[in-house]
Amino acid sequence: MTATAPAPAPSPDTKTDERLLKASPLKKLMGRPELGSVVGAIAVFVFFTVTADSFLQATSLATVLYAASTLGIMAVPVALLMIGGEFDLSAGVMVTTSALISSMFSYQMTANVWVGVLVSLLVTLAIGVFNGVMLTRTDPPSFIITLGTFLMLTGMNLGFTKLISGTVSTKSIADMEGFTSAKDVFASTITIGGVDFKITILWWLGLIAVATWILLRTRVGNWIFAVGGGEDAARAVGVPVAATKIGLYMGVAFGAWISGQHLLFSYDVVQSGEGVGNELIYIIAAVIGGCLITGGYGSAVGAAVGALIFGMVSKGIVFAEWNPDWFKFFLGVMLLLATLLNHWVRKRAEATK
Repeated sequence: MTATAPAPAPSPDTKTDERLLKASPLKKLMGRPELGSVVGAIAVFVFFTVTADSFLQATSLATVLYAASTLGIMAVPVALLMIGGEFDLSAGVMVTTSALISSMFSYQMTANVWVGVLVSLLVTLAIGVFNGVMLTRTDPPSFIITLGTFLMLTGMNLGFTKLISGTVSTKSIADMEGFTSAKDVFASTITIGGVDFKITILWWLGLIAVATWILLRTRVGNWIFAVGGGEDAARAVGVPVAATKIGLYMGVAFGAWISGQHLLFSYDVVQSGEGVGNELIYIIAAVIGGCLITGGYGSAVGAAVGALIFGMVSKGIVFAEWNPDWFKFFLGVMLLLATLLNHWVRKRAEATK
């Protein structure tokens, strides 16, 4: 009698198991969330290249990049927050709050401006923690929570500035110790090939790289997508939902701190009423870049491209010598076209799977 060898386990059918199928480069490209915004950016670039004679000049492109960077520094962390399924309507005012804290603390305490800058960083991050904790510990949606923060910061910016300075703007700190070195970090200019580039462009590129690495190469990135895709499901598989959302709000606060310091050290005074309304522009840039309002989908690169489109349109109108009163109209058109284009691209990507 001979023993019968057990039948080998069936091997996966590489032709039917979709987990083992290799996607073509075209399918991978169609599946990228930033594809629609890249197509839109190319269209806007070509449009202003044809209609504005000075658009392609090196100095003009440097101006476009500067405009895009000041917006993109905030649009990138706002995009990560949206991928996590939340909004922050206090982001625009938080920029001004950060600048006011640095300026008034340094001036009133007659301290080195770097002390004010560090105090501003701690307070701004605390505002981000406040938004995150309020969201995760209570029932109201992020829209209501951050709308409350927006109103509180708007009132505090005006109230404290008038109480301490007697006017709606801060005192100049240009002659204080540490101002020159702080300006080098946050508001200096780098000359390359005879063309001046603002240092905010480097801050912007750095944030894009870090945010992309977090999203695509770390466990935290998986948590962000999971939380935005379905909070209950993410919690069920062990994702620290509360910590992830608090961290995302702290990321927005960090972007606001960088933008606020650039605002302060560019002009050495700050107007207390600045920043109102910018939060919507950050969100629009993220949406143009492919982020879903419902969360769970998007990229940092897409938000950066959305900011670049804003920069090209805002400065392209000037280079084309058009009436800037139409700027908001162009923004509305871009938002609608980008949303429709992104929707069409996702449908095409799903159809090719």
